[in-house]
Amino acid sequence: MCRSIKTLHNFEPPVTEDEIRAAALQYVRKLSGYARPSKANEAVFNAAVEDVAAASRRLLAGLETSAPPRDREVEAEKAKARAAQRYGGPTST
Repeated sequence: MCRSIKTLHNFEPPVTEDEIRAAALQYVRKLSGYARPSKANEAVFNAAVEDVAAASRRLLAGLETSAPPRDREVEAEKAKARAAQRYGGPTST
């Protein structure tokens, strides 16, 4: 799947509406093959983004876990380290 779609479940602070919509947008872009749809496809593209975002909200609201919430900063540092290992370069900015 697309590397730019990130896990949104079980974080502290909790996921935001912007993060849910961004993930939905990335998913619809990947599925449709359009980064930006034409005027003819814009309405159906935007409706799909909203549908995916709504389904994502329902999913995230319904998931349960006994694991402690993950820290966003710690996870971001892990991702930077993986990227540095994969592509080379420094692990911090």
